[in-house]
Order: sequence, then structure tokens, then C-alpha cells
Amino acid sequence: QVRLVESGGGLVQAGGSLRLSCAPSGSIFTINSMEWYRQAPGKQRELVAEITSNGRTNYLDSVKGRFTISRDNAENTVYLQMNSLKPEDTAVYYCKANYVGSDYYTYTNWGQGTQVTVSS
Repeated sequence: QVRLVESGGGLVQAGGSLRLSCAPSGSIFTINSMEWYRQAPGKQRELVAEITSNGRTNYLDSVKGRFTISRDNAENTVYLQMNSLKPEDTAVYYCKANYVGSDYYTYTNWGQGTQVTVSS
């Protein structure tokens, strides 16, 4: 089964930037939509950003103007550019993709998560 592989997390000081990426581990036909979620310790998982098949985007209010979700259709990769990071952005970030597999069936899958830590 195709997995979603995330990368780009790490430790950064407040005001810094990170770029997360999410891509399938194997061959797929296309990604329909992709979402980034985050979960901080003791809190519920929340939707941070999403991008649809036609490029429409939506953001959590607290990250608007700071985060940008984008996609590279040729590489079937989705990115989350995070600027002006704040300590409250610290969380494990997960990507979730709705995609069409190489067998032309539609799947929904989650990445394993990547830790983002913002120090004050």
C-alpha cells in the first residue's frame, strides 16, 4: 500500500520558517485534495490547511497570512510553507491525502507525522 511520507519538521526559533512536504511513497495517478493537520500535546487534532484538486485553499484562522499550502502536480507533492512561526504552532503535523491510485481507485491516507517545535 502506498504510504504518505512527510518531511521538513524540526526545531526553530520563534519568527523562523519551516517547509513541510508530503508525497506518496509509491506510484499513484493523482492527488485530489490534501490537508495538513496538527496535534499538540493534550489537544485535539485540528485542520491547519487544505488544497483542493483545482488549487483552492483554506486555512485555520490562526495561521492565515503566515502559512501557505501549495502543490506540485507533476511530483504529486504538497507543501506547507510556515513563516513567522510561534511557540503555539508547536505540534506534530500530519498530512492527509485523498488520491487516485495507480489502479484508479480512490484512497484516503495519512502520513506518519512530523514534529515541529518552535522555541520562544
